[in-house]
Parts: sequence; C-alpha cells; structure tokens
Amino acid sequence: MSFTKDIHDSANEIWLKEQNHPFVVELGTGELKLEIFQHYMKQDYQYLIEFSKVIALAVAKCDRLSDMEWFAKLLNDTLNVEMSLHVSFCKDFGITLSDLIETKMSPTVRDYTRYMLEIAYSKSAVHIATAILPCSWGYSELGKKLYLEGMPNDAPLYCRWIEMYNSEEFAELAQWIRDFIDREILNMSKDSLSDLRDIFIQSSHHEYSFWDAAYRMEE
Repeated sequence: MSFTKDIHDSANEIWLKEQNHPFVVELGTGELKLEIFQHYMKQDYQYLIEFSKVIALAVAKCDRLSDMEWFAKLLNDTLNVEMSLHVSFCKDFGITLSDLIETKMSPTVRDYTRYMLEIAYSKSAVHIATAILPCSWGYSELGKKLYLEGMPNDAPLYCRWIEMYNSEEFAELAQWIRDFIDREILNMSKDSLSDLRDIFIQSSHHEYSFWDAAYRMEE
C-alpha cells in the first residue's frame, strides 16, 4: 500500500463524514439553497487566493527543477485559469467580481488557510503537498461520487460544478501530488512520516469544516 493511500485510510472517517454532509448531499440532489452555494463560492474565492500563496512557496522549496515546473504550472493555472473560471461561473449565480473581492473571509476559512501557510513557510515541499492533498483529492472524489449517483434535475449550474470536479484533469492533479509525496517520503524517518500523517489528518478536518461553515453561511 502506498503512503498516501495509507494516510487516506487514516482519515477515512473524516472523509466519509464530509461526503455525507448536507451541503454535499443537497448539491448532488439539486436541493441546496442558492444562497448557501453563493456563500460557498465567495469563500472559495478567498481560499484560492491564499492557496496560491501556498503553492508559490512550494515552488521555492522543491529540489528538482521538474517539480518546480509542475508547482509553477499549478500556480499559473490557479491564478490565471481557475480563478478566472471561478469569476465567470459566479456571474451565472449572480455574484460579481466586486462581490468576490470584497467578501470577508470567514473564521473557518481563515483558520484553514493560516494552517496551510504556516506549513508552507516552516516546512518542506512534501509537507506542503501533504497539506493541500485533502483539498485536491477530496474534490476529485466528491465530483466522481456525485456524478456516479446521477446528475441533479433542473440544476444545470450544480451539474457544471459536478462535471468540473469529475474530470480526469482534476483526478490527474490529485494523482500527481500523491505520486510526488510517495516518492519524496522513501528516505524519511518514522517521526517525519508521522508528522506528514498528522498534517494530512488536520487538513482533512479543515476540509470538513469548510463545507460545514459554508452550509451554516458562517460570516
């Protein structure tokens, strides 16, 4: 069993709780209230800004040029592709760019992004990859799960969200991060591996809290 599969299993209870959260369930059925999804999209934009800073630090901390190139591409894709798509997608939900920029980050999102930034500033590239993996891998799993369960009726915008995260491109992103971690840990000590496991579990808790805060429309 790979190390990333092993730490995934360690956090399985959290991930199952996330996949069965009312936000996710109602998104899949099309019953999620529009104002809740709008709140989520605004907070997610704030998250992406901080996420980009975390990736930038990963670029600086990689030892291999090829890894630097991959994280640099991820940074570019996040800043110049994903965030632009996010803005365009939000327009369909009645959210303007000004709305996104002026959104105050919720306490839960602030705690999550500060946690990742603390890891990014103080630790290595593999630690950073482990901290962001629950987000990338989790979204891919959610997209595939909801897609297999059947697209919601009369909810075309929710269908677009599901299709985006069900994509092979997003699955490949999570797989690359997994491969990077599994390669980098080969010569690490047991204490270092334990540290990575703790980071993965803590980020998984933050991911769950993100969905829960969005559903509660936490301000």
